Formats: sequence, C-alpha cells, structure tokens
Amino acid sequence: MPTPLVFVLIGFGVGLLFGSFLNVCISRLPRGESIVKPRSHCMACGRSIRWYDNIPVLSWIILRARCRDCKAQIPWRYPAVELAIGLWFAFVAWRATLLLPTYFRWTENARIYHSSAPILAVLGSITLLILGFLLIGLMVMDWQTHRLPDAFTLTGTAIGLFLVCVQAIFLAPGEGAVILADQHLRLRSPGAGAYEGNVFLTGAEALVFGRIAAVAGAALLLLAGRWLYKAIRKRDGMGLGDVKLMMLLAAFLGFSQSLLALLLGVLTASLYGFIQIARGRAHAATRLPLGSFLAAGGLFTALFGPGIVAWYTNLLR
Repeated sequence: MPTPLVFVLIGFGVGLLFGSFLNVCISRLPRGESIVKPRSHCMACGRSIRWYDNIPVLSWIILRARCRDCKAQIPWRYPAVELAIGLWFAFVAWRATLLLPTYFRWTENARIYHSSAPILAVLGSITLLILGFLLIGLMVMDWQTHRLPDAFTLTGTAIGLFLVCVQAIFLAPGEGAVILADQHLRLRSPGAGAYEGNVFLTGAEALVFGRIAAVAGAALLLLAGRWLYKAIRKRDGMGLGDVKLMMLLAAFLGFSQSLLALLLGVLTASLYGFIQIARGRAHAATRLPLGSFLAAGGLFTALFGPGIVAWYTNLLR
C-alpha cells in the first residue's frame, strides 16, 4: 500500500493543475467570457502563453512575474490560487489516508471489504475537493469583481445535490431513517427490504429531501434578510449572488452547517468593515464582498463544522 506522503504529493500536484484552470475561470467568468476559447493569453499584449510558461507556480517564478513578450507584470493572484488549491487537495488526500484504516483492514493476501463505508468515504473526499475548488474560486472572484457567477453558484448547487443523491444510494438498510414514535407504518425502500414498525422516511428519502429543504431554507432566509434590509434602508444591501452562494453551501453542507458558515461570514465581514471604517478607507455605505467571507466561512465549516455543530447541540440538551 502506498504511503500517505505519496497520496499527499499526488493530491498537491493534481491540485496545482486544477488551480491553474481555476485561474482561467476567475479571469473570464465574471466578464462573461468562455473558459474554453481562446487559449490562455497575456491580458496586456494578447499573445498566447507558451506551454512551458504555463506550468503552475514554477513558470511565474522563472519569469519573475512578468510576461515573456511584453514584460507586463503577472499578478501574484495566479500562483496564490494554484498553491491554495494544491494545498487543499493535499489536505483532503492526507485526511483520506487517516480515514482509510477505519474502512479497510488488510491481510497478507487480500483486502477485506466492509459494506459501503469505503464508497461513502471516497464520496466525502470528492465532495470536499469540489467544494474547495468552488469556494476558493468564488472567494477570489467576489473580492476582485463583486461578482458571483451562476456558472459556479447554481452549477455548484446542482453538483452538491447530485452528490447527495449518489450518497443516498449507498446508505445501509435502515441507516438515517426517520422514526416517529407510536406510529405503525410499513414502507418498502428499493434495495433495502421492508421496514417494519414506525419508520416515516427511509434514510435515502430523509437525506435527499432534507438537503433539498436545506437549499430552499437557506435561500429563503437570505431573501428575507435582503427584503427586510431594503424595506428599512430603501436600498439593496445584499446581492442575489450571495443568496445563490448560500444555496451552494446548503447543498454541500446541510442547513445547520450552512448557518454556521453564514454566521462566520457575517461576523468576519462586519469586523473587516469596522476596521476599514476606522482606518478611513470605507464608510457605512461601502459595499463589502460578503461572498468572499461566506466562502471562507464555508471552507472553515467544511473542515470543522460537524464538530462545532455537535458541540453546540450537546450544550442545548
């Protein structure tokens, strides 16, 4: 079996490649341009970038952050995004290697498979990779342009719901079922046999319907806040892009964790705004890139949210 370091290095290398592609999305999507054509080119002189000048991070260092042809400066954002995605992929790979012994046990001759837990673990890692890619991209795009493209928010929401549906397929019989006390129902779930007694929703139904409800609830929550702010202040205080971003977070993380991401995003955005006002660089009506802070809150919640939500829930018991 390969060592954890091998998986981490592979994850980092693959992440650098995806980071390079993400830079294309960040540069073009807010302007409504295609991410396929034309080829990668210098934004200053328009010359196509040679393949050896398009190696993630390394080319930026070798060229000393300048275009080979016109010597225009290449923003530091490009290697920063590549490194961010590389580190995120490497972390997810490292995390997967820690979870691997939980789902597999090895013998001298063969690997013994334990139910569907390994498949769910792989799905969890894929979900984290995609979520990190989307949120890092949205964070940078909103910070630079105050735009959150539908190609990331709405498409990301659809991807998140699709992954939940795939996860529901591999749930064990009875896992995640919703039980109502003193009810006596007999339901049959495809592939899971018959449920005797007081089952109200099968695990698959509860997971999928619950996540759809989470997306709708997150959208309605922010729309209500948006309408209330406009009714009081007579001007828009939140863009619809932020609403769509919350839908994405709810699709991937669920309702409770998306609320945690919202809380963290609003608190950090407010703190940033107060600091900017104190330094004389902003005023009360200055528009803040709330989406960037929501995305950062989503990244934090994706890593630590389940533990925080469980801790808070135990406090209320």
